[in-house]
Amino acid sequence: MNNFDENYEVVSLSAKVFKSIERDILGGKYDPGEALVETKLSAALGVSRTPIREAMRRLELEGLIKTIPNKGTIVVGFSRRDIEDIYMIRTEIDGLAARWAAVNATDAEIKKIGDIVALYEFYINRGGDLEKLVSLDDQFHDAVYSASHSRILNHTLPSLHRYLSKARERSLQSEERAAVVLEEHKRIFEEISARRVEEAEKAACEHISNGKNNFLKNMTGMFVED
Repeated sequence: MNNFDENYEVVSLSAKVFKSIERDILGGKYDPGEALVETKLSAALGVSRTPIREAMRRLELEGLIKTIPNKGTIVVGFSRRDIEDIYMIRTEIDGLAARWAAVNATDAEIKKIGDIVALYEFYINRGGDLEKLVSLDDQFHDAVYSASHSRILNHTLPSLHRYLSKARERSLQSEERAAVVLEEHKRIFEEISARRVEEAEKAACEHISNGKNNFLKNMTGMFVED
């Protein structure tokens, strides 16, 4: 294997390690202030310390961890301001995605959005399989973003979803909120399907805003200080 191949393998492995640790941080496996030790991560993930170091550098750039002299690398928690900022960005971007989807979506793309909504309702009526509901929520927003036909918007969605993954999962554990989400998805779909641009944007903005309010109401104890 030449040097190029070796470097590619390291980069590919460090990307996988990054995603694994990032998922654990955002999923709540590690508490704010908890130390991340290279040797322990290396053993747990079954990789050498080189991809661990690469992943840690990227995690620090993402603001998920920080290195403190004489203490090591620790997990950085989310403040209330962080969550409000993320939701504010999502509100604006999702509204724009729905607006553009109402203009640009093909009939096949609109049908796909409707099929996802119908499947979501099916699982709600069966008692609400959390894993399915979270997956279908992802698929719904992915489909709306895709229907916007904006490459830039589609590029921004994954990172925002990662930051809010645990919030969305906990929110959908509530039968009441899951049922409300269904109605909000239906409204967004109906406005996009009818090509009502302003109404589609408004429905999407209200959906994200309601999600933020629900999260902040139920998760006040999880925040670190600003």
